[in-house]
Amino acid sequence: MLKRTSIFLLVLFSQICLANHLLIPMDKSQTNHLKAYGLAYILLKGDIDVEWLLNYRGGSFKVQYSKSIENECKLRAISYEIISEAASAQLINEISNPNINMDVVKLHKAAKIAVYSPIKISPAEFENTDAVLLVLKYAEIPFDVIYDEEILKGELPKYDWLHLHHEDFTGQFGKNLRRTSQEDIKAQEAIANRFGFTKVPQMKLAVAKAIKEFCAGGGFLFAMCSGAETFDIALAAEGIDIVDNLDGDGVDPNAQSKLDFEKTFAFHNFKLQLDEYEGMNFSDINSSAGRYRGWGESDVYFSLFDFSAKWDVIPAMLVQNHENLIREFFGQTTAFSKNTVKPSSLIMGTSSSSDRYIYGELGRGQWTFYGGHDPEGRGGGGRRMPTDLNLYPNSPGYRLILNNILFPSARKKKRKT
Repeated sequence: MLKRTSIFLLVLFSQICLANHLLIPMDKSQTNHLKAYGLAYILLKGDIDVEWLLNYRGGSFKVQYSKSIENECKLRAISYEIISEAASAQLINEISNPNINMDVVKLHKAAKIAVYSPIKISPAEFENTDAVLLVLKYAEIPFDVIYDEEILKGELPKYDWLHLHHEDFTGQFGKNLRRTSQEDIKAQEAIANRFGFTKVPQMKLAVAKAIKEFCAGGGFLFAMCSGAETFDIALAAEGIDIVDNLDGDGVDPNAQSKLDFEKTFAFHNFKLQLDEYEGMNFSDINSSAGRYRGWGESDVYFSLFDFSAKWDVIPAMLVQNHENLIREFFGQTTAFSKNTVKPSSLIMGTSSSSDRYIYGELGRGQWTFYGGHDPEGRGGGGRRMPTDLNLYPNSPGYRLILNNILFPSARKKKRKT
């Protein structure tokens, strides 16, 4: 009788353990926020559903408990708590209260990620400081690197999520030959020649249009720094020569008046910087106040808006953080001038002088533009050493990037605002 009772208690204890849940808090108690995103992604890739608890302790994650997941947390130095089935049910019930700005979003599938970068074809040393490449590697999230050739071959539909960073879709090689080597230029010219384009700007426009089609068809686009600004400039300037001398001829003298802002994602009414001798700006999309304001300072920030977790679920996901104020950081396109941002763009992060973090929808797809080059980069122009994210495992600026990695995994709800 005692043996049967012992067996029964053992089975019952096992069932209770299996019913436990593992909570990964994302508030200031978390020891490694960035690795926590990587674990969530890996679990999704292994067909394990993850619950994202919006606005609960900084946007925490919850999964069914298993010893293997607990071990992964320990290996990655991720803070976690084990809670019972009853405690989990009570937590979900509290979050579901309509009077509380929280919600539970179930993540179902890991997005297949592509990073658009010239490191695919050439040394492109400056791209080693691409914040998304850095954080994906640090968080151990798998991705493919693609560039112009893969896009022109029609390979974008293989992916769910595409990143653009310090890139120049106008075909001016970043307007800074100190950062663009002759090898980089020759590699891009070679691709243009193979696909029948007489100029790199023509090829870059074709790439930008293919990316626009990808997004309209249901893809997710995330762009930072000049990748966001020049992408819209290229679309608006379709059929107009805006490249001075680099492509062998001059700029269309009526280029500014011919811009078609109906073709862009985020920006309108911007003025081009057409003279190659007057600096590195592409246009006044890049806020000059945002560009220099806060450089090297510790007390200049942009703020995140607070969205309804139950009704504005996508922007609520995209701003999940343990900090509401994010330190400003530099880039060739640091921030976006408020007067150039379309009314249809949803502002998610802003300062008094500029908008920093914006979102929009196109067809069945969505996009996010994030100003600046590296959320923890404090160095000036020219080439820099890549940021060591081991020193910034709780970076709120990098968390915004990783929010974008996960939100395609959620079932979309209609925005109320």
